[in-house]
Amino acid sequence: MHDSAEPEILPAQYALAEPPARAERSEWNPLSAPGTYLLLGINIAVFLWMVLHGVSITSPTPEQLLHYGANSPALVVGEGEWFRLVTATFVHIGILHIATNMWCLWNLGLLGEPLLGPFGLIAVYILTGVAGNLLSVAWDIFMALWNHAGLEVSVGAGASGAVFGIAGILIVLLSNRRLPIPWEELRRLRTSVIRFAGINLLIGGGTILGSAIYSGFIRIDNSAHIGGFLCGLALGPGLLPRMTAGRSRYLARQKLTFAFAAFILSLFGYWIANLG
Repeated sequence: MHDSAEPEILPAQYALAEPPARAERSEWNPLSAPGTYLLLGINIAVFLWMVLHGVSITSPTPEQLLHYGANSPALVVGEGEWFRLVTATFVHIGILHIATNMWCLWNLGLLGEPLLGPFGLIAVYILTGVAGNLLSVAWDIFMALWNHAGLEVSVGAGASGAVFGIAGILIVLLSNRRLPIPWEELRRLRTSVIRFAGINLLIGGGTILGSAIYSGFIRIDNSAHIGGFLCGLALGPGLLPRMTAGRSRYLARQKLTFAFAAFILSLFGYWIANLG
């Protein structure tokens, strides 16, 4: 999901680690935010690869999306294709879908990478994207059990769950008054991210915790948005105490927090797999 109320970029002078000295800073410099541009590059490369292999640039079929790794509860649980929880975060349903998601990812990535670092940003993207897709799978299973029916072959794809996850963790991290940033500036940036997340969640709220059909069995999955956002919020408190404790301690806390999150998501996935 996307709206024009995108968050503003964190000023470079507030980065936790000093960037290498440069005589002049260009408008576009992937070295200033390598994690953000790596994620953008992978998403765009996957989309171009799909198009070059005959996938429609505007209306891909469900079969084509599944071939390139989109999410489908019937395949994830029924066939054990759990890799789709990750690969689906890099697959998009047409040019408009990827354009809006990449715009949001670019804005949030440039804001969040100075606070998380490249490793942290990529880890948050993957963890929250997986969390969103897991909640989507769980929701479909609950609905199937509720209706005493089998799982339908539905298709979900996109980076938006991970984008909401980055927004969620930033809302927490930008609450840290010990950052070398004036509190008014922190509060302004945090308000911008909250507005971004709130507006986009409301836009998608027409199908609360459900899925809006995009084309046939292809869906824009609001449960993935909510799952990613909640996971991002949950990751933040574990990082707050070490944000200003030095780079090595902060990175160690990141690894511990992300490893614990991966373990919890694994348990959640195991529980989902045994629901039926």
